[in-house]
Amino acid sequence: TPHPCLIGLAIARRLAQDGAHVVISSRKQQNVDKAMNILQGEGLSVTGTVCHVGKAEDRERLVAMVLDVNVKATALMTKAVVPEMEKRGSGSVVIVASIGAFTPFPGLGPYNVSKTALLGLTKNLALELAPKNIRVNCLAPGLIRTNFSSVLWKDKEREDRMKEFMHIRRLGKPEDCAGIVSFLCSEDASYITGETVVVGGGTPSRL
Repeated sequence: TPHPCLIGLAIARRLAQDGAHVVISSRKQQNVDKAMNILQGEGLSVTGTVCHVGKAEDRERLVAMVLDVNVKATALMTKAVVPEMEKRGSGSVVIVASIGAFTPFPGLGPYNVSKTALLGLTKNLALELAPKNIRVNCLAPGLIRTNFSSVLWKDKEREDRMKEFMHIRRLGKPEDCAGIVSFLCSEDASYITGETVVVGGGTPSRL
């Protein structure tokens, strides 16, 4: 069965292939185990840990949950890794937002707002962490063929309608995102911070 987070898996694979030691994190142990088995089976150096920053037993509202998982968790995870980056003297953080941050998906208000918030978080963290020689950039995937987005392309008519918004008339693959993240983490991007790169086939993407 497909992995629940295909974009994350593709990014983890590419970073490991490019020489990084990758730590995979998910809210569910089964997702961590699945990703580790796949990548270790390919001979890549990966470890994994469960991290559910947004979990709360008394959660009643979807808006609060989405903002916690997408925004609060991102801020707290960044805060957690900064001390280690400081010790090394440098670091690169890549936040994953969405094309929905610029062009909202109908019926997904809380999700869209949470992703727009990540654009602002990227700018603020980039400013805050620059004196520590830590860069912060953002990836905004467009319509990538994953389980999460399947409602937007599950039938041919719907897929063709979505393609009308793109200059490159195809849906993206998770691998289309991976190389950009590897680049942003590399020394080739050492003078880039506070930027959002849209990987969306030319879908309109400006606030």
